[in-house]
Parts: sequence; structure tokens; C-alpha cells
Amino acid sequence: MRAGFPDFRLGNVLATSFTGTLSERHGDSVERIPTPQRLIDWLAVYGLAVDSCTTAQLDRARELRESIHAAATAAAIQDALPASAVQVINDCSAQGRASAILTPEGNRQWRLSSASCVEDALSVIAADAISIIAGERDGRLALCASPTCQAAFFDTSQSRTRKWCDMNTCGNRQKKARFHANQRKTPDQRSDRSLGHA
Repeated sequence: MRAGFPDFRLGNVLATSFTGTLSERHGDSVERIPTPQRLIDWLAVYGLAVDSCTTAQLDRARELRESIHAAATAAAIQDALPASAVQVINDCSAQGRASAILTPEGNRQWRLSSASCVEDALSVIAADAISIIAGERDGRLALCASPTCQAAFFDTSQSRTRKWCDMNTCGNRQKKARFHANQRKTPDQRSDRSLGHA
């Protein structure tokens, strides 16, 4: 990753990984695509390579990100989808001209209409969000249990009971916080808890 910028949080689901480019939304938020170049870097990781990005395209990408976050959050708590978010997602999906192509290795990649067409890349992300929010994919939308995060994520675990958007970040942070809280208790409090008296 480029020096001076926070690392990306990478996941297996394109749309919710994209919303993760703004993390800790309910704490000290971390913007992971603060510049057009960082958006280019993020898109490249997901096979959506573009050569250039304007400030206006970065603004549009962030608008799509927040719209996906709002709609996915609503879907996770079974609330009505915000109309403005749905409009942005639909508009971004319709504006792009990306084509799915098959590689010689049998993998899917994306071919964008031009080397600078961020809109094509955003259309792929928007279409991914639509398939998740519409319930077309095997999994469920959930919200991260971390009080400072609460990111919407797509749970594809067998039991569909994942609590964290990312075990390596939010999950570990919560486990450490519980461990340290337990260590601050007196030995008597800890033994009471272990005996089920707490």
C-alpha cells in the first residue's frame, strides 16, 4: 500500500468491501480513499483498473459508497430502503458500460469502456450491491457488532451468525477490549464470573 495512507480492508464481497473504504463510522472515522489515486489503487485490487480519476469522479464514488452503506444498513435491519440511496445506486448501475469477460484461466474479469472510465467501475460495484440488497445471493446482510463500526457486511458463513465485518480488525479489537476489561477486575470478581455468579 502507498506510504502515508491507511491500508485497505479487503473482503470477498465487492459492494460491502467498497463501503469499508470509510471505516469506524461511529468512532474516529478513517477515510481510506482520500484522493483520486487511492480510488484508482482500490479499484485495481478488485480487477477494475482505471488509469485516471478526477476529483468529481472520486466524489461520485463516495456518493455511491454512502448510498450502498445506507441501503445495505436498512436491508440488514429490515427497514425501508432510503429512496435517495436507491436512486444513486440505480443511476450508477445504469451509467456504466463494463463488460464481463472470461480469462484463459476461466476467471471473470471486467473490461471497462476506456482507461479512465471510473463510471464503468462504479457500475460494477452498484450492480453487485443490487444483487446483495435484492437478496439474489446466498448470504445475509448484517451489521458489525463493534459499536464504533456498525458497518453493513454480507455474511456468507455457514451458520449466518458472523458478528464482525472483519475478524482481523473489529473482531480482534473487541476480543482485546473484553480481555483487558476482565484483567482489570479483582481476582475475586474473575473467579465469581467463572463460577457463574457474576
